[in-house]
Amino acid sequence: MICEEFPELIKVFVADDHPLLRAGLRLSFTVENGFEYVGEAADGFTAVDKIKAQRPDVCLIDIDMPGLSGIEVIKIIRKTSSEMKILALSTFKDEKFVKDAMRAGADGYLLKSIGLDDLGDIIRAFYRGEQIISPYLANLTLLCHVEVESSQGPLDQLTRRQHEVFNLIVEGKCNKDIGRHLYISEDTVKTHVKNIYRKIRARNRVEAIKVAHEMKARM
Repeated sequence: MICEEFPELIKVFVADDHPLLRAGLRLSFTVENGFEYVGEAADGFTAVDKIKAQRPDVCLIDIDMPGLSGIEVIKIIRKTSSEMKILALSTFKDEKFVKDAMRAGADGYLLKSIGLDDLGDIIRAFYRGEQIISPYLANLTLLCHVEVESSQGPLDQLTRRQHEVFNLIVEGKCNKDIGRHLYISEDTVKTHVKNIYRKIRARNRVEAIKVAHEMKARM
């Protein structure tokens, strides 16, 4: 039975080269309400192919896999989807690994010592775009320190559609009006807005508009 609080199943994909870990997560997400286990991979190249085909809502990606590293997998997948939630998995709580994962486009960095119950709660929170504090999340104190590449401004990270949404935000349009203008649903607009805020380090519309004015002043 599907949990009433989450009427839509959250589609989860796992990429990790340890068969026991994959088996444990497969069993957990199969029996737990609110999730659908859509696939898994033991190496980076297979992960990229399967994720592109399955289009999961949330990906759990080990950063240290054979063939193609998890960091490279995250980079590739993030270029194909700005909406998909990507959580890096690792046994290492090293600042370099965390920053590499966040620069690549991960939404969070999870330690493999996490319990299955905690993992489910964290995935739900990320899927809903909520802030969450957990001892198993290593990105919280480092996220604000991840540097944007010096050759890029914050707006260079936006996709074409995100640029369109961002320009309409700057014009003062609300989500409903943006949806009507671009012929997309209001929920889709909200997803784009959330991802725009994350990429340009803004917390709300006021800060987003401030970023636009700052970029214009530099031109």
